[in-house]
Amino acid sequence: MRFKRRMTTQVNVNLVPMIDVVFQLVIFFMVSTTFILAPGISIVLPGSSTSEPVVMGKLIVTVVSRDEIYLNKEKFNLDGLEKKLSALTLKEKEKIRTVVLQGDQSVSYSLIIEILDILRKNGFKGVNLRTREVR
Repeated sequence: MRFKRRMTTQVNVNLVPMIDVVFQLVIFFMVSTTFILAPGISIVLPGSSTSEPVVMGKLIVTVVSRDEIYLNKEKFNLDGLEKKLSALTLKEKEKIRTVVLQGDQSVSYSLIIEILDILRKNGFKGVNLRTREVR
C-alpha cells in the first residue's frame, strides 16, 4: 500500500526579480541616451584639431550662404532669422541655454559674425561653434 505524501514539492519560477532588473536597465538606457537634434543639412564643417565635444542644444543655426540659413530645420535668410529669434518669448529663450552655430567652410567670416551679433542681440550668450575633428 502506497501512502500519499502530504507535502509535495512545488516548482515555481519567480519572474518578479527578473522583471525588476530588466525595468531598471530600460530606465538606465533611457536616461543615459542623448538625442541629437541636428537637421539633415549637408555642409562641410571646417576642421579643428583642438575642438572639444559639447552637448547639442535645442537651437541649431546652420549657415550655408547669406540667403540660406536654417534654424533647426526651418529655412530663413538673414532678416528672417532675426525676426524669428526676436519673436521668441523670454520663457522660450530661458529654456535654450546654448546655441550651436555650424557653418559651411566656404561661408565668410563676416557672415558668421553677423549671425553671432543677431544671436547676442536676442539674448543668447552661450554660442558654440561646431567643427569637425582633424587628426
